[in-house]
Amino acid sequence: MAELIFVTGASGFLGSHVVLQLLEKGYRVRAYVSIEGIDIALTSNFNSAARGAKADSLKSIYANYGDRFETVKITDIAHDKFPEALVGVDAVIHLASPLPGQLEPTALLATAIDGTLNTVVQAERAGIKRIVVTSSIASANWNPITKEFALTAGIDKMATYAASKKFAEIALWEWADEHPHVEVTTLNPPFFLGPFTQYFPIPAPDLGAISTDLMVYNYLFPDGVFPSATTYIDVRDVAQAHVRALNSRPTSEVGRKRLVIASPSGWSFKETIDFIAARRPALKSRLITTTPATQRANVIPVDFKRVDQVIGMKIADFHTTEQTILDTIDALVNVEDDWRKAGHIINTPPAYS
Repeated sequence: MAELIFVTGASGFLGSHVVLQLLEKGYRVRAYVSIEGIDIALTSNFNSAARGAKADSLKSIYANYGDRFETVKITDIAHDKFPEALVGVDAVIHLASPLPGQLEPTALLATAIDGTLNTVVQAERAGIKRIVVTSSIASANWNPITKEFALTAGIDKMATYAASKKFAEIALWEWADEHPHVEVTTLNPPFFLGPFTQYFPIPAPDLGAISTDLMVYNYLFPDGVFPSATTYIDVRDVAQAHVRALNSRPTSEVGRKRLVIASPSGWSFKETIDFIAARRPALKSRLITTTPATQRANVIPVDFKRVDQVIGMKIADFHTTEQTILDTIDALVNVEDDWRKAGHIINTPPAYS
């Protein structure tokens, strides 16, 4: 029988890609459901009826995969024991974590840290020996941010987010050091860009659901705003890395499996406008007219030999910038078309922040 993978955050942008790639590769998936990018069990705003409706909705989305996709309801993934949810599970992919601004600072830190730690604790107690966790480029160099600063950062929601990823990962590796019989892999990506899967419905007209693709969506409006972030990775590549990490080489051979992953190519704003206009001429008249920054975007230094050594993913397996941007543009235009058919007016989106 195919391996069964327990996935948290399955209903999110990245989660939909991870689930799809798992199913396409023949795995079975048991998904812990989230609402609006936050584990619903970690918020008090959603009752059991809402949780059940969300689980049923997600199950119906993947109905064509039959019993290879299932959902599970857990009251509080940060604190509860949930052995029944892990029966028969071969490995865990933990994606779920609150995004910047989704919770007040104290709750956001607690959600990220406790949710990660309890997930791996429950997995180990269930006899699971392979765990893959999504971290962030924000913690790649163990940024010096403190919990105290994050809790008082005010409008700087990215500071709180960076702290949540840092301290969740610290707690994870401390746990992993005490449980060497469990193979743990963390992936530390920057912002995700890329198309949506057919299993990621976007409510109309919900710009928040577009997630980090707002950075690209702004290219489609003359008065749009160029993104402040200059580093990224294709969401399909992040998903692929998670799936490959399920069969990564053992820690005894390659050491701690903590991988920074990012696009191997830079993102020049001016070049992006030019190739969108050239490859999608029908969109030329609506492209952003703001003067772009002239410098080439930063490329995160990634040890691709190390990535290949640990999870078998080579540079050639990553999408090029042009592939990522054009596929994202096409997906956004399709979403727009659906919104217009439903009678919605499309306005200039806010800058992603």
